Amino acid sequence: MLIGVPKEIKNHEYRIGLTPAAVREYVENGHDVIVENNGGAAIGFTNEQYTEAGASIVDTPEEIFERADMIVKVKEPQPNECKMLREGQILYTFLHLAPDPTQTELLGKAGCTAIAYETVTDNRNGLPLLAPMSEVAGRMSIQAGAHYLEKAHGGSGTLLGGVPGVAPGKVLIIGGGVVGTNAAKMAIGLGAEVTILDRSLPRLRELDDIFAGRVQTVYSTVDAIDKYSREADLVVGAVLIPGAAAPKLLTRENIKKMKPGSVLVDVAIDQGGCFETSKATTHQDPVYVIDDVVHYCVANMPGGVARTSTIALNNATLPYGIALANKGVKAMLENDHLLKGLNMHKGKITYKAIHDDLGEQLGLDYQDPREALQG
Repeated sequence: MLIGVPKEIKNHEYRIGLTPAAVREYVENGHDVIVENNGGAAIGFTNEQYTEAGASIVDTPEEIFERADMIVKVKEPQPNECKMLREGQILYTFLHLAPDPTQTELLGKAGCTAIAYETVTDNRNGLPLLAPMSEVAGRMSIQAGAHYLEKAHGGSGTLLGGVPGVAPGKVLIIGGGVVGTNAAKMAIGLGAEVTILDRSLPRLRELDDIFAGRVQTVYSTVDAIDKYSREADLVVGAVLIPGAAAPKLLTRENIKKMKPGSVLVDVAIDQGGCFETSKATTHQDPVYVIDDVVHYCVANMPGGVARTSTIALNNATLPYGIALANKGVKAMLENDHLLKGLNMHKGKITYKAIHDDLGEQLGLDYQDPREALQG
């Protein structure tokens, strides 16, 4: 199979679909790889490293999309990229279709086989390809929040860790999954007072054990969100419903009651955001202020630490990518976890949560993924 790796074109996106080490794995499995010129140069992966690994360098994304049997990316394809995709071609990348009707419609027209990193599962019902980026984003959320709490950056002038004689800042984390756990690790490390809200009692028990009582674990209700958000210096939105748009858990009314200069970090923004006032921002222009509360809603947070993110992502995506290269769509029929990654095929939506959000609006049909591939 010919694997194509274009350079990412989204604002301040320096990650790349394959590292030179990953390219070498594909080549060892008998595949050819083409990489766009200087696709990974910004994070220290040179053309020479790719050619040494066995890839060929091509000058334009158009050539990659035209020639490749499988496109491996990081971010969802932009409109001009969607238009270059075709039926029979595999797209393997983050998609986040539920809050993005434009991309969904264009992928439907392209007819390609679109596999989303964020909906592939494992035998523990986890999301193994999303997990590394969730780890990165969770850890970054506290760095970002601490930065924007500084007075010069619009915050209240609060040091999360406090100092002897001054109480630490209060961090509220809504969601106790991978993002929330990693945010808590960083917040505890800074010396903050940390509260995690979640709707799963078994998960709250796990978190209580993991952090040995160093965080407050609270069952998530409307009342709990209202109470703890009022007191918080930093709120991290860390909720996820696989494949679907994120629920709006922090309302405009909640935000009006928050302390002036407090900071919101919405890690769920890729899935539409979990705060009512959230709107996607970029690393170039990351924050805005509503009701005296600083909002940080960067839609590709891990792109800010692109080298670490690329290596971590490749560690997770590589086994599934090799399986797709070796067996084509048959790999999904042999692996139910990889099959759950199939979001669109030949113009039809193959992931139920996406169809529930967008199917009627776009006039796109749903088809069971196994039936779609066998049809």
